[in-house]
Amino acid sequence: MEAQKYNKYHAIQPLFTIFVTMKKILFVCLGNICRSPMAEFIMKHLVKQAGLSEQFTISSAATTTEELGNDIYPNAKAELKRRGIQFEKRRARQIRSDEYEKWDLIIAMDRENLAGIEHIVGNDPKKKVRLLMSFAGEEKSVSDPWYTRNFAKAYDDILRGCEGLLRSLLGEK
Repeated sequence: MEAQKYNKYHAIQPLFTIFVTMKKILFVCLGNICRSPMAEFIMKHLVKQAGLSEQFTISSAATTTEELGNDIYPNAKAELKRRGIQFEKRRARQIRSDEYEKWDLIIAMDRENLAGIEHIVGNDPKKKVRLLMSFAGEEKSVSDPWYTRNFAKAYDDILRGCEGLLRSLLGEK
């Protein structure tokens, strides 16, 4: 019989379920074809590994209309596939002004995205809008593979940010 892989989040699942209601997370980047959909599917993967899929609603959106309707960029898909992250066909969409109340957290990939989100949804009185890398203890942007062509680096940044986000939501440090 194959040994089960240790799941560091599994041991605290009952506590999490008791104290935390469903979390709704929206990841946002410029075009919604590279970083934010990568974050969406990486986070879905982490949550599934932790046995918490039913506790989360996770999606992604853009701050601009440049890529509306387009699927995930092929190189981003290739990186997700290479890392064993499941994804599905989807269409890029822009965040709407009425979505602020719908989401518990709106997670930006960089400071330009933070400004774009603020422009669309207005002020952030509930402090829902955050920079992804802040959850990894880094006040920096997720590397943008659209310009660098380094999808592995973007993946690594996003993974660190999503792992930190999940630890934060579970009350871990």
